[in-house]
Amino acid sequence: GGSTQFCPVSAIKGEGVDELLEQVSLLAEIQELKGNPGRSAKGVVIESRVEKGRGNVATVLVQDGTLKKGQHLVIGTMATRVRVLNDENGKAIAEAGPSMPVELTGLPETANAGDTFDVCKDDKVAQEIADVRKEQLLADSQPDKPVSLEELFAKIQAGDLKELPIVLKTDVAGSAEAIRGLFDKISTDEVSVKIIHSAVGAINESDVLLASTANGIAVGFNVRPDTGAQAAAKRTGVDIKTYSIVYELVDDMKKALGGLLEPEIREKVLGRVEVREVFGVPKIGTIAGCYVTDGNVTRNSMLRLLRDGKVIYQGKLSSLKRFKDDAKEVQSGYECGIGIENYNDIKVG
Repeated sequence: GGSTQFCPVSAIKGEGVDELLEQVSLLAEIQELKGNPGRSAKGVVIESRVEKGRGNVATVLVQDGTLKKGQHLVIGTMATRVRVLNDENGKAIAEAGPSMPVELTGLPETANAGDTFDVCKDDKVAQEIADVRKEQLLADSQPDKPVSLEELFAKIQAGDLKELPIVLKTDVAGSAEAIRGLFDKISTDEVSVKIIHSAVGAINESDVLLASTANGIAVGFNVRPDTGAQAAAKRTGVDIKTYSIVYELVDDMKKALGGLLEPEIREKVLGRVEVREVFGVPKIGTIAGCYVTDGNVTRNSMLRLLRDGKVIYQGKLSSLKRFKDDAKEVQSGYECGIGIENYNDIKVG
């Protein structure tokens, strides 16, 4: 009954696919979603990864125009040229029209998921646009109010700022974005996860050294550390964690953040006793003959000795007896003998 089309689909059984395509086609017709194959191509990066033998690979969706092999384009803040175009089956093609997904191979660096791309008439124009975008990105990333080193140090000294620095490496760029979003959710005002570097590919030596400098850890999702990284980790003592399930990664980060939190000390009152008699025992010291007025007393309890409403001593039970026998616990309404560790100044009442 809403404005969004709904189609039940099963990828395993292959059910509902035809109906889904029909609905997509219908929606495009109703909303007059049209592409112009004659114009220069523009679109968006869906995913990117690093592949052995192929380098940086980006899956892009052509939203308008026609993307052709050999054209110059700017992706996010990177200027490049279309060297190889592959369709969804990995087959090499010469051009891709509107609404067609294609793979771009041999990019100079890893593209970010969500980046837009535009075709330019030559490499000079592409580079100019990339430089403008870089400047804009740098300006946006600058904080409004610069934080001085003194302020930062004061915050750390006061315990206001507690961060877990992480170098994050993933198999695809989309995973890094998703993990970053989850880290933002688990971070609090008191403690937070700070990603100091994020990239696609295996964990290498420079990642470990960066984590060591920041006193942080290296985290890999669906990637492993190379030989250089393992040797550097052994040398520097940096912890390398690798995961293939995102919830295990988040659970471990929650535990790590919990370790940064200040411990909360809670006090649980077990019982209250009243001193009725005091006995001096040779070689042991003073034993208080007590009556348990409330709750219970256990042998390994901590205690406070109160006199006229003031705390005179705070310590630990050294012994708890019922008559001549040692007792683990004495309940309310019973009498017992209590010895206080390293303290003998006990008075009746």
